[in-house]
Amino acid sequence: MGCTLFSSPRVFSSPIKEVDGSLRNLRSSYFGAHIVYNKSLLRRNMKCSSGSFSVVASVLGKRVKGRETVIPDPDYRIPIVLLGATGGLAYTDNLLAAVPIGLLGLLLLVQATRVKFVFDNEALEVKIGDQLEDSGENAFVGGKNRWKYSTFVNWELWWPSFPILVYFKETQTKPEGQVHFFPVIFNGKQLYDVMVERAGPSKTSGPKES
Repeated sequence: MGCTLFSSPRVFSSPIKEVDGSLRNLRSSYFGAHIVYNKSLLRRNMKCSSGSFSVVASVLGKRVKGRETVIPDPDYRIPIVLLGATGGLAYTDNLLAAVPIGLLGLLLLVQATRVKFVFDNEALEVKIGDQLEDSGENAFVGGKNRWKYSTFVNWELWWPSFPILVYFKETQTKPEGQVHFFPVIFNGKQLYDVMVERAGPSKTSGPKES
């Protein structure tokens, strides 16, 4: 609510017909009323300022407690390795193995350019594209692709030196726990660091600096 002060001027009954002291009385009354209004305005402004300061302090307090949103950079090493293996298999005429590995490599290459892991203040969420569009419901277990850190039971990164899969188990989807596996198409070091910060330590060691 605003703290706007509306005040109406006082009406003075001056003895117009009286000559002696009429102007002096009028001035005294006017300036006296002006002082009263100023004191009232000051009290009102002090209350408004105090309330505004409390609101600002409250907002700043919430911002201080919040954590910044982290989005690990994309990583194309796994798709490149798979596509490289596909080329080697095709060169040796092993097309039966080359085709599925090549398709998987292409799929992960596309996914690495569009799928984002967004770590906000309270949850991990899967988003799509640079505009961070909603990824919809999980195609395998249902529910939104957003899981609060407080529901994480445990998580692992396989393998830390060259991360391929990230695994975590949460109780938000199912009370007994739901397991998730994702290919690591993100920067493994960034992913590990933010997972440790938001979801607690893992049994595995972190990826080595490249």
